[in-house]
Amino acid sequence: MLKTLNIKSSSRTELINITNDIIKIVKDCRVGSGICLLHVPHTTAAITINESADPDVVIDITVKMNEIVSRNSNYRHMEGNSDAHIKSSLFGPSLSLIIEDAKLLLGTWQNIYFCEFDGPRNRNLFIKIIS
Repeated sequence: MLKTLNIKSSSRTELINITNDIIKIVKDCRVGSGICLLHVPHTTAAITINESADPDVVIDITVKMNEIVSRNSNYRHMEGNSDAHIKSSLFGPSLSLIIEDAKLLLGTWQNIYFCEFDGPRNRNLFIKIIS
């Protein structure tokens, strides 16, 4: 089963917690055991898993990524978003998650984040549920 989640970012660099959206999609698919594949079809966005208990973690990740890969450098790509392409490659476009007993197997502090690096934009995330 393939689903599409529409995501609207509100800033240039942003990690958006989409965990509850993915949990609902998995629940609605009624798959007892399987795999949930998440795929970002954009070259300036990505997907990751990290902590949500402390909101400072997301802020720290965002700040450090902007330090590591600055927006202004001697990039050759003329669109002005080379930093977003690099950040996207560092995080990656896809995740595979295990479904067991009709639930995602996530750790206690793990949440799923859509990573925006060239916003604000309207984006899509593909979710493929395989039983």
